[in-house]
Amino acid sequence: MTGCKQLASLLGLVGVLAAGNSGVWAIDINLSSDEAHKALEIGRIPMEKTTSPEDVKKVLQQASLATRVGADPEKNPCGASAVLRTKRYRLEAFGRQEAAESKKRKTDVRMPEEFIQKVMDMPNMEMDVQLCGDDEYFAEGALIELQQGSKRIKPIDIGKAERGRKNESSGPAFRSRFTALFAYEQFDPTASSVFVVNLQDGTEIRIPAELSKVK
Repeated sequence: MTGCKQLASLLGLVGVLAAGNSGVWAIDINLSSDEAHKALEIGRIPMEKTTSPEDVKKVLQQASLATRVGADPEKNPCGASAVLRTKRYRLEAFGRQEAAESKKRKTDVRMPEEFIQKVMDMPNMEMDVQLCGDDEYFAEGALIELQQGSKRIKPIDIGKAERGRKNESSGPAFRSRFTALFAYEQFDPTASSVFVVNLQDGTEIRIPAELSKVK
């Protein structure tokens, strides 16, 4: 694959990878228009500076740390973790997409205001849970809840788990992922929390989450 094709392939991942470093801590439920546009800029600028597939990969790897809770995949590839797709997450991803499209079209491309407003108005936070198990269907039917002290918060929706893919690193043989939606109005965005995953075989997996450190 040529450098240009590699770069295009990596840029195509922009819309689905995690948000960049905003320097503002705690999940923001209510963003102003100025804050939303600042988040776009924070996502856009590092991507504008990339000149190679390696640069893009570094930007996306750094971005993935901002809203991830649980294990660090660089240190523990099979540890349970989750990416929290907060409003800032989505806006900064939009910013990287703006940069990618601007490079492609050789002119400035910006997201329509109605797209930005839709993100600002989102009532739910999506999370992408990643974990490992011993067979390719281990995550099928998985349940999850958010625990904050004595409070137990159920998701408003859980996506179907992906069929497990072979794990090339040490640990269990397969890795899978699934998504869940939690309503912002039901949880404290600054509280120490634990996401508890229960698999059909009775296994319980706990993912600690300091939401006050997530943007």
